[in-house]
This record gives sequence, C-alpha cells and structure tokens, in this order.
Amino acid sequence: METADLARENALLKARLAEVEATLVETQEANRRLQDILSAAQREKFGKRSEKLSADQFNLPLEDAELAQGVLEAAQEKAEAAMQRASGDAPRKPRRNRGHLPAHLPRVERVIEPASTQCLCGCSEMAKIGEDVSERLDVIPAQFRVLVTRRPRYACRRCAQAVVQAHAPEHVVPGGLPTELFISWIIVSKFGDHLPLYRQAEIFKRQGIDLDRGTLGNWVGRACFHLMPVINHMRAHLRGADRIFVDETRAPVLEPGLKRTKSGFFWAVVSDDRGHGGAGPPIVLFHYAPGRGKAHPLNFLAGYRGRFLQCDAYQSYNAMTEIARDNGPWQLVYCWTHVRRRFVKRFDSDGSPIAEEMLRQIALLYQIEKSVRGKEAGARLAARREHSAPIIAALKPWLEAQLSRIPQKSQLAEDIRYTLAHWPGLIRFLEDGMLELDTNPVENQIRPIALTRKNALFAGNEVGAENWAILASLVATCKMSAVNPVDYLAATLRAILDGHPQSGIEDLMPWRFNEPSSLAA
Repeated sequence: METADLARENALLKARLAEVEATLVETQEANRRLQDILSAAQREKFGKRSEKLSADQFNLPLEDAELAQGVLEAAQEKAEAAMQRASGDAPRKPRRNRGHLPAHLPRVERVIEPASTQCLCGCSEMAKIGEDVSERLDVIPAQFRVLVTRRPRYACRRCAQAVVQAHAPEHVVPGGLPTELFISWIIVSKFGDHLPLYRQAEIFKRQGIDLDRGTLGNWVGRACFHLMPVINHMRAHLRGADRIFVDETRAPVLEPGLKRTKSGFFWAVVSDDRGHGGAGPPIVLFHYAPGRGKAHPLNFLAGYRGRFLQCDAYQSYNAMTEIARDNGPWQLVYCWTHVRRRFVKRFDSDGSPIAEEMLRQIALLYQIEKSVRGKEAGARLAARREHSAPIIAALKPWLEAQLSRIPQKSQLAEDIRYTLAHWPGLIRFLEDGMLELDTNPVENQIRPIALTRKNALFAGNEVGAENWAILASLVATCKMSAVNPVDYLAATLRAILDGHPQSGIEDLMPWRFNEPSSLAA
C-alpha cells in the first residue's frame, strides 16, 4: 500500500513539474516577444535614419509592447500559481481594485455563495463574518433605441368647435429617423474620434440598423447648417482676443470629375488664455482654404483686433505685419519649439556640442515658464525679466560667436542663422506676460485634424471641407472646455430648433455649457 501511495505521489509531482515547465516556456516566449519590441523601440530612437519608423508607424509597436507586457504578466501569474500548487502553499491573495472606478457608474452586484454553508462538524449553519468585494469595469455595447413621440388630440364632447393638440417639435431632419442626440453622436465619432462615416455605417449594421454613408452625411450636413450661428459667434469672440495662435495643415480634397485629390489646407486659429490665468474662453476655429498663400490668412483674419500673432516662421505670416490696422500691424511671436526641433536633429545626427548647449539653454527657459504657468500676466512678465532675460541676453552673442567658427554651409550653421533671423519674434515673449514661448496650444489642436484626415483620406469637395472645419471647431472647443461634445451638440441643436433667441446666443457657447444656468442644467 505504501508503494502504491508513493507511486501516486510521484506521478502527481511529475504532473505538477510538467505544468510548471510548460508555463515557464510560455513565460520565456512572452518575454522574448517583449524584448523584440523593445529592441525595435531602441532602433527607432538610436538607429540609423534609414531604419527609423515614422511617428504614426511607431504607435503600432508601442501598442504591441503593451499587449506583449500583458501576455508576459499573465504567463508569470500562471507560473506562480502552478508553483504554489506544487509546493502546497496557500494561493497569494489577489490585489483589489475597489474604489478605483468612478462613483457615477451604475453598479450591478452579484453574490457568489459557497456550495454549502453547513459546518463540516455538522453542528449548525455557518454565520457570515465578512466578505471580499471586487469591482471590474464592464460595458454594454452601443444600444439603439426608438424614441416614440405621441401627440394626443383632444376635443369637447358637447361641441365641435375646437380640437387641441400639442405642436410637433422641430427636428434636424423633418420627418426623418434620427434624434439630435444620435446626430451628435455621429458628428463626434467622426470629428472627435476620427471614425469615418462608412465605418460608422458598418458598426450600425452589426446592430441591425441599415444606414448608408450618404444618409449619415446628409444628417450631419443639416446639423451643420443649424449650428452656423454658434460658429459665427465664436468667430466674433476670437476677433476680440488680444493674442491668437495660428497654424495650418494639409487637407486633401477630391477634384470634381477627376479620380485624384488636390491639396487644400485647414488653418487653425486658437485663443487660449489659461496659461496666464486670463478670463477669455478657450476657442479653436478651423478655416478651409484651397491654398497656403498669404492671401488666405489675410482673408480669414480680416477684422481681428488683436496685437500679437503667435505662429511659426512660415513666410505667409510675414505679410500680416504689412497690413494697416486700427490697432497697428500684427506683431509676430515665433515659436521656440520649432527652434528646439532643429537643434535636437543636429544633436541626434551629429552629436554636436553646440546643439547640446543650445538645448540646455532652451530647457532653462522652459523651466522658468513651468514655474509661472497659470499665474497672471504681470507675475509672468516679472519672472521672465528677472530669470529669462539674462539667458536671452547671453544667448544671442554666443550663437553669433559659434556661427563664425563653424563651416558656413553646414546644417548647424543654417539652424543658427534661422534662429538669429527670427530673433525679434523669438524674444517678444519678454514684452508681455500673456504671450507664450511656443505655438503648442494650436499645434495640439491641429493633430486631431491630421488623425481624421488619415482615416478619412480626403474630403469629397471644398464645401465638405468647409463643413468639416466647422464641426471640428465645435468638437475641439468642447474638449478645450472639458465639455462632453455629444451632450453639448445635442442640447444646442435642441435649443436652436426650439427657437432659442439670437440675442441669447452667448448662452449656447461650449464654454458656458457647464454653468448652472446653461443648457446642461
């Protein structure tokens, strides 16, 4: 009998050992895949230029690295559990995530009871002495519903002189299927989440709703028409800003009658006073133009009353300084981030000590800016004059001295000449505390446009590109104000259709949506 028990125990140990070995192989394989992805990341950062990935391509291996990390952790957990069973140790208590999920989410509770609560000694029913609670994030896939509206008719039984019935509410699509909330969802999915209409149509089809891309586009266009007063009022706000940011990005547009695209451009205009604690609302407004020449910013910036234009060194902006205006010509404020990028390339490619020192000086400027971010303009200006001005004063003669010592046809010399040529605009931030060191506020708003463009490939025509700019402006401005764009668009469309007065258009602005007296209340 002892021999049989020993044989069974040996067989059990061999089975557990085989389980541990198999799990270890899985762990090693997961670790190998993770190492391959990290090696690719190192090649991207330190490898030769010909081996580097584009910024968009690099998003894919980063996602794969996180996925491989999850595989590795799961394999390690399985191996630890197998070894604990083999050694007879008690299983490790899992980490709890209680309290990490937002309180406003609905909770669906389930109670998992033991198979029996009778005491093993047979004396009585066990008493509950506590419980373990865990919370996990669950989802109900997008669920469509049908909003049924009934309008009863009433008449007097004693006479036939009148029939009473409530008026039918106005809709974005008269007599059509979609509610304002549904159309808002479509708009934000495309212009906020970068999901083209044809992909949305495929998602709806999985729920048994057959809607083609053309129908969705028609609904969005109707909503765009109703929202024009909001856009016009946002433009009026921007025209009164003292300082604006401007940037542009390519917008491919299909040429009529030809199976090819032409290059238009989306120009972004941003007002964001949060950096200096200003009271002005954060706004972004996109404009479509068929080109990139100086005529286009001159056109859409006509009527602006600001003094400062924060931009990159694109030559079309130089024409703005030649235009006679009531407030005087525009003063261009150039971007230190664009300067920094040039010297980052020189340091990465050549290991230039001059580029390294330039990057160190720019980093000092940004450290000073970080310390005063959000403070009022006067405090920012005082800190800049005390700490940044000495750095700037020493930096220009140092650059001029370095330029005289290096080959004049080198790329580093070109970068230094670029910096010195734009010096007045680069140091203008020392004149006013509301100015920023860079154009990041507008560049951050341009990036989502590029993502939507990448997924949608091109706009169908110039009118479509103009509507694209309008709706993207509303979605982006909502995000700047920490407003849910779906809720905002649905409530705003409903208010406009219900006859909201033009005199109260300010109440429909995105930055007013979270206020107690707004539509969100």
